[in-house]
Amino acid sequence: MINAHLIRRWALFAGLAMIAGASTAAAQRGGGMGTPRYDSATETTITGTVTEVQSHQGRMNRTGVHLMVQTATGTIDVHVAPTAWLAEHHHEFSTGDTVTVVGSLVTIDETKALLAREITRGAATVTLRDKSGRPEWARARGRRQS
Repeated sequence: MINAHLIRRWALFAGLAMIAGASTAAAQRGGGMGTPRYDSATETTITGTVTEVQSHQGRMNRTGVHLMVQTATGTIDVHVAPTAWLAEHHHEFSTGDTVTVVGSLVTIDETKALLAREITRGAATVTLRDKSGRPEWARARGRRQS
């Protein structure tokens, strides 16, 4: 009888611990949507050199552009925008570009990343999100639906 009681208590504790861990992970990843939310409280500016331009598969079979940017303190994965949106607006990035990125510093799978709001290269600045973090590509979809 005591053993069964202890087993139930242990199972309840383990279940609660799993739920708490899943809730924390979901909060860090933007409510379970797979990508963290833009948080202006973590906004920072980095300057560095693009060492790699990557294409990543995202939600709903959309690809997104990521820039690996080498700064004075290390390399950071900069999440830029959907590939199609960048192409539609004629924005391209290349290895060797010197960029200044304003964005929200987040953690994805225990790795620091930057959700870009603005990227400046030379005299040109690409605005990817408004100051609250709302993506320009989401705003464009909303206008088409109206």
